[in-house]
Amino acid sequence: MEAFFHRFTELFDQLGLPSDPFSIAAFLREQAPLAPETKLEEAPFWTASQAELLRQLLADDADWAEVIDRLSLALRD
Repeated sequence: MEAFFHRFTELFDQLGLPSDPFSIAAFLREQAPLAPETKLEEAPFWTASQAELLRQLLADDADWAEVIDRLSLALRD
């Protein structure tokens, strides 16, 4: 099985968010910092469908888990 490297742009596309570099940077600025005890998929800024998508991607697909973890870290820095 071949591993894939997903980018923030692809994750933002999956979440239905603007995925250009400026929009991603703005999202990170606006939503950070995320409290250390808050799971990314439980953050208050997601819609119910976005939160469910994150849960499913984390549970079902290791390829997506890496980029979701990177997003989580970016929101906590």
